[in-house]
Amino acid sequence: MVFEHGAQACPVFGHDGPVSERPEGLHLAFEDDFNGAELDSAVWLPHYLPAWSSRAGSAAMYEIRDSCLHLTIPPEQGLWCADDHTPPLRVSGIQSGNFSGPVGSTLGQQPYRAGLTVREEQETFWGWTPDHGYIELRARGVVTPRSMVAFWMVGLEDRPERSAEICVAEIFGNAVMPGQSAAVGMGLHPFRDPAVTDDFEAVRLPIDVAEFHAYAVDWTADRADFFVDGELVRTCPRPPSYPMQMMLAVFDFPEESTGDDIHDVPSLVVDHLRGYQH
Repeated sequence: MVFEHGAQACPVFGHDGPVSERPEGLHLAFEDDFNGAELDSAVWLPHYLPAWSSRAGSAAMYEIRDSCLHLTIPPEQGLWCADDHTPPLRVSGIQSGNFSGPVGSTLGQQPYRAGLTVREEQETFWGWTPDHGYIELRARGVVTPRSMVAFWMVGLEDRPERSAEICVAEIFGNAVMPGQSAAVGMGLHPFRDPAVTDDFEAVRLPIDVAEFHAYAVDWTADRADFFVDGELVRTCPRPPSYPMQMMLAVFDFPEESTGDDIHDVPSLVVDHLRGYQH
């Protein structure tokens, strides 16, 4: 894989020295470095799309330690929306917004099938929901062939057309060559937004996803430039231009089990999430 070089850049320093570069002319607008003892409840909801399941069934398994957020799926964690979602799914995720209609309505975020109805009404919550900027996640993933990690942004869906997705990094364990390379998915999904064109690709990169890397998007009204460790990987024109919430999660697909992986604990370890404005 040959990376194109992006704009003039300045280094970013992490736990182990310089880890990435970002375009110049930016100022920090948001930062969560997970240095506190608790998850910031003004920014994050520790659940994954609870309206389609429940607060109890969608609760994240996580810990904050070593100045990192550790999202994990231990063997004892149950299924998310156990009696409806196909294939069976386990997930630990946090999100910076939450919105749905009343029980029985079809109004909610990222429905996974047509006709899906709200099972548990949710309180509307807006944490950090930017509408543009350079947004950077520094993280590492522990995945097996039956799991994946992801960082994506979704429209608030307070109106159905504000539903598009900007996927910054989606990494399936079955597309990872441990210690050598990984296919990193990035791009746009329109869902119910007629103004956005589906433009998504999983690009194989020479990175070890078990180590920390910076996954970022430079998001403007005209384009979304996707970066890994400061290197431009791909560009998508005409991204959504409305407020979007952050989504961070690790997933496990039990039907993909080989029988000898029941004790594995997939995880997404997040060093920081930062947002910059031009």
